[in-house]
Amino acid sequence: MPTTTSPCSLTLRGVCWQAHLSQQRRQQHHTKPIILGRNPLKQQRACSRRQALSASSVASMTEVSTPHSGYHYNGAKRRFFEGWYFKVTLPGEGQSFAWMYSIEDPAGDSKFRGCGAQVMGPDKAYLVQHTDNTRIFWADRHELVLGACFKGKTGAIPRQLLDGDRFTRTVEQGYQAALTWHQGSLESDDSTAAGELPPTVKSVKWAYSTRPIYGWGDTGTDQKSTAGWLAAMPVFEPHWQVLMAHGLSTGWIECDGKRYDFHDAPSYSEKNWGGRFPSKWWWVVCNTFDSPDVALTTVGARRGILNIPGVEEDVGLIGIHWQGKFIELVPWNSTVSWEIAPWGQWKAWAKGESYEACVEATAGPDDGTVLRAPTEKQGLIPLCQDTFLGKVRLQLWRLDKHGQREGSPVLDTSSTSGALETGGGPWPATWEAQAKMQQPLKSIVQIPIDVRGIAEALPGNVLPPGL
Repeated sequence: MPTTTSPCSLTLRGVCWQAHLSQQRRQQHHTKPIILGRNPLKQQRACSRRQALSASSVASMTEVSTPHSGYHYNGAKRRFFEGWYFKVTLPGEGQSFAWMYSIEDPAGDSKFRGCGAQVMGPDKAYLVQHTDNTRIFWADRHELVLGACFKGKTGAIPRQLLDGDRFTRTVEQGYQAALTWHQGSLESDDSTAAGELPPTVKSVKWAYSTRPIYGWGDTGTDQKSTAGWLAAMPVFEPHWQVLMAHGLSTGWIECDGKRYDFHDAPSYSEKNWGGRFPSKWWWVVCNTFDSPDVALTTVGARRGILNIPGVEEDVGLIGIHWQGKFIELVPWNSTVSWEIAPWGQWKAWAKGESYEACVEATAGPDDGTVLRAPTEKQGLIPLCQDTFLGKVRLQLWRLDKHGQREGSPVLDTSSTSGALETGGGPWPATWEAQAKMQQPLKSIVQIPIDVRGIAEALPGNVLPPGL
């Protein structure tokens, strides 16, 4: 059952963990401190006294930090959005909360400009708070640290991560998010949001800390770009990055006065950025299987390439974190195929050199909740459908040197609380496709290039925004 947690201990734990991580990242990228309100060294000492946070815990947080954790906007005068997704599954509830943050055309000179926050909750709860004032949003260029203040209490809009108590004193409506800390208070306001999709709840408040388990890669190694190193270049529309495939979160959420307390709840986060969403996509995420220590992310999309109008490709992947290892089945090392209905049925399979995987998922006809997503020509509009009640089965086989299955699956596990999505269109019938990454991009992405390492080796600070 969910347990009651002290807000004070949560605030201390979450901001201390982020202080540790931020200090290590600042040493790497020479960025300015991001913690306001208390001395970070005093916070870290307090953490050591009260929380006994071990060096190994700090190291594990650094290890799961992925490329592209930062904010990618570079000031260009073209259509641009960046979006973040955070999800927590309530233990014993079979339900989840998810937060979707977006910034569109941050220069503020476009009719599509806007800063939005959407929340999806139990029993198809939906909230959106949106404004066309993009100046209320802020984010770090190289770390997963962002926030927005829709309505302040003191007149000043925060531009950096605050400790939890100061955030509460400063921000009446808004949010702040980082790898280990997520906090906010939102009120329904769709007056500047496009499309007819009225909120079903009036307010959501929350504060929780997160202990990351898996980023996007093997435990204890450098984490990977989800789309490969080419994600650092203006090649794909959009780009996409899994930030944390699995973590454990502790805190509370209050939705229209109903409070949910939780301890070590499975959590997940990802992001995307570019000029628009894919024209069509599907998505399955689950880290609540009946087998422990398993996290699945699988997706398929029709995305643009090289920013050429009308030029698209179907890409997809199956990513599995299990027992400290990452099994990556992507178009440049595997065959990836799928059959996805407009709603209700998902099936994907992939075969690489050492593994073969199959994912099957279903949802009821009335399980979906409509959400907004960024588009190139209409802005943030209702465009996709999600559920937290997906029935998901994952099967994984090892392959011999001849590419044949070595007997029974090494992993065969199921869940009734998977997150499922279909979006875009048109989608009149089942989408049957195989990922076909265009050449020469398919060959180029396989070249082992460390973009961050190259940028850091050059004179001056030339690390691209986002990395």
